[in-house]
Amino acid sequence: MPLDDYRCQDCATTFEALMRGGQVPPCPACDSVRLDRCLLLSAVPGKTAGFVRKGPAQGAREGCFSNYSRSKVAAKE
Repeated sequence: MPLDDYRCQDCATTFEALMRGGQVPPCPACDSVRLDRCLLLSAVPGKTAGFVRKGPAQGAREGCFSNYSRSKVAAKE
C-alpha cells in the first residue's frame, strides 16, 4: 500500500494517508472527501550526497552564510 499525499480542496490542508487502490481518505481537519492527490518527486539516486557535500562551499562563494554555524562561517572567511 503506497503512502500518498493529499490536499483538501475545501480547507487547503495537506496530509499523508496510507490507502488501498480506490479508497479516498477523509480530510483530518474538516472531514471533506474533496481531495487532490499530490504528485511527489523524488531525488535522483546517487546525486543527492554530492549536492549536500558541495552546498556549503557554493554558499560560501556566493556569500550566503545564513544556514551555517559561526564556526563554519569563520572557517570559510
